[in-house]
Amino acid sequence: MYKLSNEEILVLMQQGDEAAFEELYNRYWKKLYNAIYSRTRSVEWSESIVQDFFTSLWLKRSKLKISSSFEAYAFTAVRYHLFHYIQKEVIRKKYSESLKAQPVRDTNFTEEMVLANDLSNNLSKAITQLPEKCRSVFELSRHSHKTNREIAEELGISEKTVENHLTRALKYLRLNLKEMFLFLF
Repeated sequence: MYKLSNEEILVLMQQGDEAAFEELYNRYWKKLYNAIYSRTRSVEWSESIVQDFFTSLWLKRSKLKISSSFEAYAFTAVRYHLFHYIQKEVIRKKYSESLKAQPVRDTNFTEEMVLANDLSNNLSKAITQLPEKCRSVFELSRHSHKTNREIAEELGISEKTVENHLTRALKYLRLNLKEMFLFLF
Protein backbone atom coordinates (compact mmCIF):
# COMPACT_ATOMS: atom_id res chain seq x y z
CA MET A 1 0.00 0.00 0.00
CA TYR A 2 3.02 2.26 0.46
CA LYS A 3 3.24 2.66 -3.37
CA LEU A 4 -0.22 4.19 -3.63
CA SER A 5 -0.69 7.96 -3.71
CA ASN A 6 -2.35 9.80 -0.87
CA GLU A 7 -5.42 10.36 -3.02
CA GLU A 8 -5.73 6.62 -3.82
CA ILE A 9 -5.31 5.72 -0.16
CA LEU A 10 -7.88 8.37 0.76
CA VAL A 11 -10.45 6.80 -1.58
CA LEU A 12 -9.86 3.39 0.03
CA MET A 13 -10.14 4.90 3.51
CA GLN A 14 -13.43 6.59 2.58
CA GLN A 15 -14.74 3.12 1.69
CA GLY A 16 -13.88 1.93 5.21
CA ASP A 17 -10.48 0.36 4.55
CA GLU A 18 -8.69 0.43 7.93
CA ALA A 19 -5.33 -0.44 6.37
CA ALA A 20 -5.59 2.66 4.18
CA PHE A 21 -6.34 4.79 7.24
CA GLU A 22 -3.38 3.24 9.04
CA GLU A 23 -1.15 4.06 6.07
CA LEU A 24 -2.19 7.74 6.14
CA TYR A 25 -1.66 7.75 9.90
CA ASN A 26 1.84 6.31 9.54
CA ARG A 27 2.74 8.73 6.76
CA TYR A 28 1.58 11.89 8.53
CA TRP A 29 1.47 11.42 12.29
CA LYS A 30 5.07 12.47 12.93
CA LYS A 31 4.95 15.40 10.46
CA LEU A 32 1.74 16.75 11.97
CA TYR A 33 3.04 16.22 15.50
CA ASN A 34 6.24 18.15 14.72
CA ALA A 35 4.26 21.00 13.13
CA ILE A 36 2.10 21.42 16.24
CA TYR A 37 4.98 20.87 18.65
CA SER A 38 6.99 23.64 16.98
CA ARG A 39 4.16 26.05 17.84
CA THR A 40 3.18 24.81 21.29
CA ARG A 41 6.29 23.17 22.77
CA SER A 42 3.83 20.88 24.52
CA VAL A 43 4.06 17.12 24.03
CA GLU A 44 0.62 16.64 25.56
CA TRP A 45 -1.10 19.21 23.35
CA SER A 46 0.69 18.04 20.22
CA GLU A 47 -0.24 14.41 20.77
CA SER A 48 -3.85 15.28 21.64
CA ILE A 49 -4.33 17.55 18.64
CA VAL A 50 -2.90 15.06 16.15
CA GLN A 51 -4.89 12.24 17.73
CA ASP A 52 -8.07 14.34 17.56
CA PHE A 53 -7.41 15.06 13.90
CA PHE A 54 -7.02 11.38 13.01
CA THR A 55 -10.03 10.38 15.09
CA SER A 56 -12.11 13.03 13.33
CA LEU A 57 -10.72 11.94 9.94
CA TRP A 58 -11.80 8.35 10.52
CA LEU A 59 -15.22 9.25 11.90
CA LYS A 60 -15.98 11.62 8.99
CA ARG A 61 -14.32 9.51 6.30
CA SER A 62 -17.48 8.79 4.29
CA LYS A 63 -18.46 12.48 4.09
CA LEU A 64 -14.94 13.78 3.50
CA LYS A 65 -14.41 16.06 0.51
CA ILE A 66 -10.84 17.25 0.05
CA SER A 67 -10.32 19.75 -2.77
CA SER A 68 -6.56 20.15 -2.28
CA SER A 69 -3.88 17.61 -1.48
CA PHE A 70 -4.33 15.46 1.59
CA GLU A 71 -1.16 16.93 3.08
CA ALA A 72 -2.43 20.51 2.77
CA TYR A 73 -5.79 19.43 4.19
CA ALA A 74 -4.14 17.65 7.15
CA PHE A 75 -1.88 20.57 8.09
CA THR A 76 -4.76 23.05 7.84
CA ALA A 77 -7.00 20.79 9.92
CA VAL A 78 -4.49 20.37 12.75
CA ARG A 79 -3.94 24.14 12.78
CA TYR A 80 -7.71 24.56 13.33
CA HIS A 81 -7.60 21.91 16.05
CA LEU A 82 -4.82 23.92 17.69
CA PHE A 83 -6.92 27.10 17.58
CA HIS A 84 -9.80 25.26 19.24
CA TYR A 85 -7.46 23.92 21.94
CA ILE A 86 -6.17 27.43 22.61
CA GLN A 87 -9.73 28.80 22.84
CA LYS A 88 -10.70 26.04 25.27
CA GLU A 89 -7.59 26.71 27.36
CA VAL A 90 -8.34 30.45 27.55
CA ILE A 91 -11.89 29.69 28.71
CA ARG A 92 -10.61 27.11 31.21
CA LYS A 93 -8.10 29.61 32.65
CA LYS A 94 -10.72 32.36 32.96
CA TYR A 95 -13.05 29.96 34.74
CA SER A 96 -10.28 28.78 37.05
CA GLU A 97 -9.33 32.38 37.88
CA SER A 98 -12.95 33.28 38.60
CA LEU A 99 -13.19 30.34 41.00
CA LYS A 100 -10.02 31.46 42.77
CA ALA A 101 -11.40 34.99 43.07
CA GLN A 102 -14.50 33.81 44.92
CA PRO A 103 -14.22 33.88 48.71
CA VAL A 104 -13.61 30.55 50.36
CA ARG A 105 -16.29 29.58 52.82
CA ASP A 106 -14.88 28.15 56.00
CA THR A 107 -16.90 25.18 57.13
CA ASN A 108 -16.94 23.69 60.54
CA PHE A 109 -18.70 20.35 60.40
CA THR A 110 -18.93 19.95 64.18
CA GLU A 111 -20.50 23.38 64.62
CA GLU A 112 -22.99 22.71 61.82
CA MET A 113 -23.96 19.38 63.42
CA VAL A 114 -24.52 21.06 66.80
CA LEU A 115 -26.69 23.74 65.15
CA ALA A 116 -28.67 21.11 63.23
CA ASN A 117 -29.26 19.16 66.45
CA ASP A 118 -30.34 22.33 68.26
CA LEU A 119 -32.76 23.15 65.48
CA SER A 120 -34.17 19.62 65.54
CA ASN A 121 -34.59 19.73 69.33
CA ASN A 122 -36.28 23.14 69.23
CA LEU A 123 -38.58 21.98 66.44
CA SER A 124 -39.58 18.87 68.43
CA LYS A 125 -40.20 21.00 71.53
CA ALA A 126 -42.34 23.48 69.54
CA ILE A 127 -44.38 20.64 68.03
CA THR A 128 -45.19 19.28 71.50
CA GLN A 129 -46.55 22.72 72.45
CA LEU A 130 -49.13 22.65 69.63
CA PRO A 131 -52.76 22.00 70.61
CA GLU A 132 -53.50 18.25 70.56
CA LYS A 133 -55.65 18.13 67.39
CA CYS A 134 -53.32 20.52 65.57
CA ARG A 135 -50.28 18.44 66.59
CA SER A 136 -51.96 15.19 65.44
CA VAL A 137 -52.75 16.67 62.02
CA PHE A 138 -49.21 18.08 61.67
CA GLU A 139 -47.51 14.80 62.61
CA LEU A 140 -49.72 12.75 60.28
CA SER A 141 -48.93 15.17 57.48
CA ARG A 142 -45.20 15.67 58.00
CA HIS A 143 -44.03 12.50 59.73
CA SER A 144 -46.44 9.91 58.31
CA HIS A 145 -46.57 11.65 54.89
CA LYS A 146 -50.35 11.32 54.61
CA THR A 147 -52.49 13.44 52.32
CA ASN A 148 -55.09 15.87 53.66
CA ARG A 149 -57.83 13.48 52.53
CA GLU A 150 -56.25 10.53 54.40
CA ILE A 151 -55.87 12.63 57.55
CA ALA A 152 -59.48 13.83 57.33
CA GLU A 153 -60.74 10.25 57.01
CA GLU A 154 -58.53 8.96 59.84
CA LEU A 155 -59.52 11.74 62.28
CA GLY A 156 -63.13 12.07 61.11
CA ILE A 157 -62.83 15.76 60.19
CA SER A 158 -63.20 17.68 56.94
CA GLU A 159 -60.27 18.37 54.59
CA LYS A 160 -60.78 22.09 55.16
CA THR A 161 -60.31 21.55 58.89
CA VAL A 162 -57.10 19.61 58.17
CA GLU A 163 -55.85 22.55 56.06
CA ASN A 164 -56.70 24.99 58.85
CA HIS A 165 -54.82 22.90 61.44
CA LEU A 166 -51.76 22.68 59.16
CA THR A 167 -51.82 26.41 58.49
CA ARG A 168 -52.07 27.15 62.21
CA ALA A 169 -49.28 24.67 63.06
CA LEU A 170 -46.90 26.07 60.44
CA LYS A 171 -47.58 29.65 61.51
CA TYR A 172 -46.94 28.76 65.15
CA LEU A 173 -43.72 26.89 64.34
CA ARG A 174 -42.49 29.72 62.11
CA LEU A 175 -42.98 32.26 64.90
CA ASN A 176 -41.42 30.09 67.62
CA LEU A 177 -38.41 29.10 65.54
CA LYS A 178 -37.83 32.57 64.09
CA GLU A 179 -35.12 33.38 66.65
CA MET A 180 -33.33 30.13 65.87
CA PHE A 181 -33.39 30.86 62.13
CA LEU A 182 -32.11 34.39 62.68
CA PHE A 183 -29.27 32.98 64.74
CA LEU A 184 -28.37 30.47 62.03
CA PHE A 185 -28.47 32.89 59.14
